[in-house]
Amino acid sequence: MPAPRWVARANKKVLNRVTKFIAPWAPGWAVVIHRGRKSQRLYRTPLWAFRRGDGFVIALTYGSQADWVRNVLAADGCEIESRRRRYQVGSPRVFYDEDATDMAAFIRFMLRKVIKAPDFLRVDVVQELPVAT
Repeated sequence: MPAPRWVARANKKVLNRVTKFIAPWAPGWAVVIHRGRKSQRLYRTPLWAFRRGDGFVIALTYGSQADWVRNVLAADGCEIESRRRRYQVGSPRVFYDEDATDMAAFIRFMLRKVIKAPDFLRVDVVQELPVAT
């Protein structure tokens, strides 16, 4: 079961304000840049993501119904900042992996034993974008 919604709301107000500065360059972190489905407002969501092959695998710690996931699925893609690089990504698809195979060991432990979040989002890199300065 993914983290409860109250945790998501608390993280949005506190933790995300800190991690948004770390996520664009720290290993295992990324920032998903997406637009609201109705508002068209631009959002930046820090999260756990790993480059795997020609794309990224993103841990859905709040489940597949989180607003940012629904925004990315509706838009059929988004942008990702990871390791000081920026990518346009597409073909998003949610999948279930109880073993968290594509995650690093510590995050795999957190997802399997602590958070119990077995859902992931896979996106394919369409192109690398210039990094905004």
